[in-house]
Amino acid sequence: MKTKTGSLLASMMFLEYFIWGAWYVTMGTYMTEHLHASGMEIGAAYGALAIATMISPFFVGLVADRYFAAQKIMGVLHIIGAVLLFLATRMETSGFYWVVLGYALLYMPTIALSNSIAFSQMTDPGKQFPWIRVFGTLGWIVAGVTIGQMNIEKTATTFYLAASCSVLLGLLSFVLPNTPPKAATTDASSALGSEAFVLFKDKPYLVFFIAAILVCIPLSFYYGFANTFLNEIHVANAASKMTLGQVSEAAFILAIPFLFNRIGVKKMLLMGMTAWILRYLFFAYGNAESNNWMLYAGILLHGICYDFFFVTGYMYTEKKAGDKIKNAAQGLFTFATYGVGMFIGARYSGFTVDKYKIGTEHNWQSIWFTPAYIALAALIYFMLFFKEKKTQISN
Repeated sequence: MKTKTGSLLASMMFLEYFIWGAWYVTMGTYMTEHLHASGMEIGAAYGALAIATMISPFFVGLVADRYFAAQKIMGVLHIIGAVLLFLATRMETSGFYWVVLGYALLYMPTIALSNSIAFSQMTDPGKQFPWIRVFGTLGWIVAGVTIGQMNIEKTATTFYLAASCSVLLGLLSFVLPNTPPKAATTDASSALGSEAFVLFKDKPYLVFFIAAILVCIPLSFYYGFANTFLNEIHVANAASKMTLGQVSEAAFILAIPFLFNRIGVKKMLLMGMTAWILRYLFFAYGNAESNNWMLYAGILLHGICYDFFFVTGYMYTEKKAGDKIKNAAQGLFTFATYGVGMFIGARYSGFTVDKYKIGTEHNWQSIWFTPAYIALAALIYFMLFFKEKKTQISN
């Protein structure tokens, strides 16, 4: 891969995730501050991305891949998306939801499109893609640090920042390497990943699959309300501090290939689920004064929470599926977790936050106990029913 091509792809990944990190992390805080939104309304807004995740495989598989060059359609989606990000700041609560849903329907397909553009230019994806994709994590971190240092996380400026970068990426997309449309071989069922339903005949995988959906419920609590929580208890530059989670994610992902083949998938998944419980206990007992170290610990656990369960889960899914249906299997796993699981979690987290609202503030200890209990239930279920031989997954 040429240096110029690598630089373009790295810039694409940086902006792709900078945009997401710029508005997504602090959206709940913005809605609380300016729209006086309830927990259910905030949960619904985060659930919009889950809906888009469930729909985007159909768009990418049935429309984008068949008829358009990937870089061109990504450019159009980001430019239109920028307009919607700007319009979101002009909306009241009900209108805000529909604008966010519309934006999510435009943005989520660009994740798959950006990956397709990158992979199409690589001679050795296994070695080259991680070095390109890490710029996405860097983009998310820079977005959080920028917002925190500018002290704008409670303002509409976060959306303006994301919109500006969306225009920039839209224009950049038109000079990215050409990625022509693929042959029209995808139908509706394969876009969903239904070919991978055969994996459900394997009991260990079915148990894992159900556990993955359950774990997405506590995950939604973190994505939807962690920033609101930190701001409400007066943690300074909360958005900047939350980027430590992405730093942790980048660090722990390097350990996964080593551990996957040595301790086995079950222990790694159990470690990830245990980390979810610890994270929410730290949040429940942490504060901005004497126990602020607990808040940092809860944020830093993101690397284990995410990598040891979801990244390991993707690897386990690919190993189970084999070459023939691995793409369908990954699509199905994403649909079930970031689609179905996150949608349920977003709604339930919003309900929980409203339940423990006291005046203009919240009983955060009771709120954080809720995802901790759910993660504990998922852990117990997984320990009891997941029976996979280590040799089957680590050879």
